[in-house]
Amino acid sequence: MTAPEPKASHVPAAGAARRRRRDLLTNAWAFFRYNASAVFSGRAVYFMILAGVVFLAVVILNLVGRGGDFNGEKIYDYLLVPGILLVFYPSVFVIQNDRDSGMIETLFGIPDYRYKVWLARYLTLYAIVAALVFVLAIFCRLGLAGFPLSRMVLQIMVPIIFVGSLAFFIASQTGSGLATAVIMIVVVMLFWLFKGSLADSPWYLFHNPFTVTNEVRAVLLAKTTVANRLYFISASIALTMLALLRLQKREKFVG
Repeated sequence: MTAPEPKASHVPAAGAARRRRRDLLTNAWAFFRYNASAVFSGRAVYFMILAGVVFLAVVILNLVGRGGDFNGEKIYDYLLVPGILLVFYPSVFVIQNDRDSGMIETLFGIPDYRYKVWLARYLTLYAIVAALVFVLAIFCRLGLAGFPLSRMVLQIMVPIIFVGSLAFFIASQTGSGLATAVIMIVVVMLFWLFKGSLADSPWYLFHNPFTVTNEVRAVLLAKTTVANRLYFISASIALTMLALLRLQKREKFVG
């Protein structure tokens, strides 16, 4: 009677799979950290702290001035402020920072750079902003008022991404961070100034889908929200692609 053959061990294969997963996660984290450092010029932590301080200041001022009457409508506006603040500097100064550091010449030497480097940076930027907004939204839900958490973050990211895309496009046209910042401030101020005439239309950048209203107007609000998000998401994609195409013209930025 022959002895049974020993079963094949799956330990080496399982160990190799774990190592591959660990290496993949390590490389992904290193890639994320590098892009975060690039878009924030190595000052990501300071921008997060600044955004958190601004958010707390806005909430405290409203607590003192309005007696703490919070709802989803107000929290949307409060969360939008640090989100736009966090996305503003990286999207406005990304090209100028690359020019000042001499990095832009290296970027133009990378094959198909337009769909890799700057796009990866912006995806990283939006991921960081979304994570921060999510954390702040959790604090708001626990301490201020109840609201659908995921929906709140997704809705807030639409105007934030549009602001980032518009700034990226303008920066690709001017090549100057200061000029882009001035134009962006003017654009944002125009939206605020024309709030009275644009607020009920789908063209208002800061449209608030959590506005408290009656049942009749709720249907109109929902339709306006869908149109608003469709318009601004489409515009964000178009502006990003136009900026990337603009960055094909090496002589405009290197010289």
